[in-house]
Amino acid sequence: MRRRLINSTLAVVLVVIAVFGVSLVIVETRTISNSAQESVDSEALRLVSVIEAKVLEHERVDDGVLADQIGPDRFARIEIPGSPQIEVGQRPSGSVIRGTATGEQGERVTVEESRSTVTREVGRSLMIIGAVALLAVVAAVLLAVRQANRLASPLTDLAETAERLGSGDPRPRHKRYGVPELDRVADVLDASAERIARMLTAERRLAADASHQLRTPLTALSMRLEEISATDDPDTVKEEANVALTQVERLTDVVERLLTNARDPRTGSAVAFDLDEVVKQQIEEWRPAYRSAGRAVVCSGKQGMRAVGTPGAVAQVLAALIENSLMHGGGTVALRTRVTGNQAVIEVTDEGPGVPADLGARIFERTISGRNSTGIGLAVARDLAEADGGRLELLQQQPAVFALFLSRETRPRTEDPERTVR
Repeated sequence: MRRRLINSTLAVVLVVIAVFGVSLVIVETRTISNSAQESVDSEALRLVSVIEAKVLEHERVDDGVLADQIGPDRFARIEIPGSPQIEVGQRPSGSVIRGTATGEQGERVTVEESRSTVTREVGRSLMIIGAVALLAVVAAVLLAVRQANRLASPLTDLAETAERLGSGDPRPRHKRYGVPELDRVADVLDASAERIARMLTAERRLAADASHQLRTPLTALSMRLEEISATDDPDTVKEEANVALTQVERLTDVVERLLTNARDPRTGSAVAFDLDEVVKQQIEEWRPAYRSAGRAVVCSGKQGMRAVGTPGAVAQVLAALIENSLMHGGGTVALRTRVTGNQAVIEVTDEGPGVPADLGARIFERTISGRNSTGIGLAVARDLAEADGGRLELLQQQPAVFALFLSRETRPRTEDPERTVR
């Protein structure tokens, strides 16, 4: 591309120089020739006037008197009636420029000059024109090289950017070149890079969330299967099998929920559901794990509440909070349900050291953890809560009190004021 731009620019300049240069040479040659002819004619007229004055005053006219009246490179022939012909200067050889003038007394003066003087003057003019043309060509080449680099370098950069995008490096360069068309291409490539980066981030986030969210159901399912394999009691096998099927259903719900959030985090499937059932399910699911750790999980508070949300998502949020207390907390974990305004609240607290003071609200950020964990669980739980119009907050750091706020369905219902489940 650089060579084509340079060649095209140089060709245009050479055409312009050829057209205008030839015209200028012709005009300059004619101008110099006409000027030389006019000079010779003027010289002849001047000599005629000088000779005519001397003739009228009866002065002697010879070559000695006229030698100072003519230029050194010119030859003059004077013809005076009744007098011999007078020649002044050296007759030029070859082609000459000739000028003739006649006086009132019949005097005739012929002045000649070699045409070589005109040729030399034309040659000097041609040298000047050629030098100017050469400078123009050099300037055109330099300008063409600069312009070619200005256009070719951005194209090379854009090609490298496109190659980086194709190789999986989606970082935008945010580099502009001052050329509207090239800047437009750069804008499109940067926008594509940002979209690719968002897609890759979403894929990595989905993989991390799936790994974290599926770990707990798979662990619970594994524990149920171990209990089935370790017992010979048909009733126990049947009971554990039913629980295992429930775990499989929850596992399916987790996968569908993760895929839904990956496609559009704002998409929710909120319905009115019985909050007691979700809480009871989580208590039963986590009780074996807490029993193995020598700890307990209990539930208390208001019964009979119906919340608006996605049961599977609410179950995942509670599972994340209960697992967080199991891993990082201590003592008994308590789930307490209550009502505030038109919202149903589920609080999860334990008797452990709580959230470090330097973390605070940052506990919900990804990769932020007070222990050696992934820091994904609480972030995913918050996203799940917000997807259904709820919110997850840290009400107290020491001991840690997390609260899940959900919209409450208000309708007449027989309620038991307080309950405690162990």
